[in-house]
Amino acid sequence: MAKLSILIIDDDRNFALSIGDYLGRKGYLVETANSGKDGLKLAREKWFHIALLDENLPDARGHDLCPELLKCNADLKIVFITAYPSFNHALQAIRAGAYDYLSKPFELGELDLSLQNAARTLELEQEADVGRYAAAQGHPGGIQSWTSPAMARLVTEAEMTAESGSPVLITGETGTGKNVLARHIHERSGRHDGPFVVINCSAIPETLAEAELFGHEKGAFTGAVRTKKGVFELASGGTLVLDEIGDMPLLLQTRLLTVLDSGIIRRVGGEAPIPVDVRLVATTNADLEQAVSARRFRADLYYRLSVIRFTVPPLRQRPEDIPLLVGHFLKGFSRADVAVSPVEMEALARYGWPGNVRELRNIIERSLLLHRSGPFTPSTLISGAGVGGPEPRVGDAPAGEANLDLESVEKRHIAAVLEKFGGNKSRAAKALGISLSSMKRKTKGQ
Repeated sequence: MAKLSILIIDDDRNFALSIGDYLGRKGYLVETANSGKDGLKLAREKWFHIALLDENLPDARGHDLCPELLKCNADLKIVFITAYPSFNHALQAIRAGAYDYLSKPFELGELDLSLQNAARTLELEQEADVGRYAAAQGHPGGIQSWTSPAMARLVTEAEMTAESGSPVLITGETGTGKNVLARHIHERSGRHDGPFVVINCSAIPETLAEAELFGHEKGAFTGAVRTKKGVFELASGGTLVLDEIGDMPLLLQTRLLTVLDSGIIRRVGGEAPIPVDVRLVATTNADLEQAVSARRFRADLYYRLSVIRFTVPPLRQRPEDIPLLVGHFLKGFSRADVAVSPVEMEALARYGWPGNVRELRNIIERSLLLHRSGPFTPSTLISGAGVGGPEPRVGDAPAGEANLDLESVEKRHIAAVLEKFGGNKSRAAKALGISLSSMKRKTKGQ
């Protein structure tokens, strides 16, 4: 979570300044106001996590001001402070939306405890929001170890840069494990206890993309029935992965660049500037340099994102990882007891895997569902979920086509799967374990 900011609204200037000085030394960001009007103005201009609110102000009562403050920020934790405590005052404060209630004079230890509890509540609320978002998106978790020389070097380099706060750009074909590498970087960084949030830029309708990234206020547009945090807020204090960033609309790219430079967002329909503290990791299977040349991607954003850059090689270039991956998937499906023969493993290693690790996982899962007894032979499904006859494999060019290159093998395989599903690209992409956008790009012109 970003550094906690506190708004003190109290007509006693000496009290507000002394408490503000104390909290400032504690590491909080503090602003003070001596009237309800000035306090509300600050709440509309800046983002606060906690407010210390006096009940008796020269121009307002604290319990009347409380709902107005919550309109500026529904997550604000308001701690009422009063020199005239009573049961009725406490009841009014709670009904108005107060988080806690302190009576003057109070010990600094009481204030510390109240603020610590408020901070912990904010953390728990953020964790719950992140959990709900991740569940709704269906993003898989977990880290895999890669043993091939190319992947071992990649992991070592990634770990060397994990502590940096600079943006990271991870490129590679669909299904190679770009998000796995992003999570590895997160868990090796000082942010490992913070949120890890992934959003697929290609899966969000353009009309909703801004609200998904930056959040929206209630009533900001048709269907906005409640205030909602965007992924930048959810990921504050941790890592935000913008998956397939090459599909982000140009207008949103401009806003993203502004956020990277300022560390400030504004929700759709909102005015308050909200500070966010995220480590940004962008992934793409597109050629961003080509997209920059074609003016589909902003050059300044590209250079800002690629401060640190990694390329995850396709599975066909690292067949040494296949046995480990197969074992990992079998264990994940609770079938570590299933044995894969060396001959079968060799057959899997010879295949081109256009859908990469994701396709391998899908093949293993479908094979387990079909397996009853006898040898476990997932390679029989390599033909694209039942397309007649085995597909060409790397090193096994058809007769008369000894020089068939890998791209041709991939095209043949994709064409066969498309034929199997009657030209339905969505179903074919799912069978191959690749995204629909990748399928469209690979079959462009067909």
